[in-house]
Amino acid sequence: MDRRVLIVRLGALGDLVHALPAVAALRDAWPEARIDWLVDTRYRALLDFVPVVNRVIVIGSPTTSIVGAVRSLRRERYDTAIDLQGLIKSAAMARLSGARTVVGFATPLLREPAARFFYTNQAEGDEVGHVIAKNVGLLSALGVNSASSLGADPPSGPGVWRFPLAVPETGVVEAVRRALGVGSDDRFAVLNPGAGWPNKRWPPDRFGQLAGHLFARHGWRSVALWGPGEQGLAEAVVGASQGAARLAPPTGLGDVLCVIRSAALFVAGDTGPLQLAAALGTPTVGIFGPTNPARNGPWSAADVTVSRFDQCECHHKRRCRRAIPCVHDIGVDEMIEAVDRRCREVMLRG
Repeated sequence: MDRRVLIVRLGALGDLVHALPAVAALRDAWPEARIDWLVDTRYRALLDFVPVVNRVIVIGSPTTSIVGAVRSLRRERYDTAIDLQGLIKSAAMARLSGARTVVGFATPLLREPAARFFYTNQAEGDEVGHVIAKNVGLLSALGVNSASSLGADPPSGPGVWRFPLAVPETGVVEAVRRALGVGSDDRFAVLNPGAGWPNKRWPPDRFGQLAGHLFARHGWRSVALWGPGEQGLAEAVVGASQGAARLAPPTGLGDVLCVIRSAALFVAGDTGPLQLAAALGTPTVGIFGPTNPARNGPWSAADVTVSRFDQCECHHKRRCRRAIPCVHDIGVDEMIEAVDRRCREVMLRG
């Protein structure tokens, strides 16, 4: 009988991206399994582009109550539920699904230790390394080799992590190129000034200065990407760029995937679009303050991060204790050096 598996990772966007290699490894190990995903309605759109998932179950929408979601889950008679979030809420939903086996992280790895009471199995592990490795390691509790599709005793890590993202063709890249006044073979950069936490945001005027440098030094124009509530930030980037940047058109997530995949460079703070860029293999430069780039940042050895995590006083806190967030301590000259380093690698590889 085919296995029925429920993935529980409710949000946020970047965290869903970080969960994809674990789900891909599960699909490779159990190709005939039914794999469903329980997600918060705010982040459901990403899973439309993840072909290894059979069905998406949503909570948090006006039309879907938790009681209704639980009833829907229990009808599926899951063999296994995997909690990739480590919260009491996510663990409870995994248990309430009725799955015979409920798998979660070892207690020291849980964001809310009481979540352990909802699990039947816990994976051993530690917090050393990237969060993707932590997620993939959870499969050991199911006896699944995290890279089983690669042969006997294969290596596991950034070189073999797979991100099953089906990028659509939407026409937005052509619109961006027209706005920038560049041809189909010309390189362009994407700058993303927004972030869900205010203390992750590098000042938009500095992004604008960076755009000016990219054009003056490398001949690359930049597009300022924005999401809900972020248009003003993107407009400030454009205003400070001395004509080197243009505002991105309104975009859905499919458009964002297209633009990021086509870019020669992506620059952003620790936010979902940065994780998408890393997953798509787009060269990135990440800007980090309250979060640890070794855990949350781009994983390619070629990518570059500029961080104030070691000096930060509010690790993993949404609000900064200082009057000015530590990420603002990163100057334009430091970012120019980082961007030039990443651009050199891009140009060396053609």
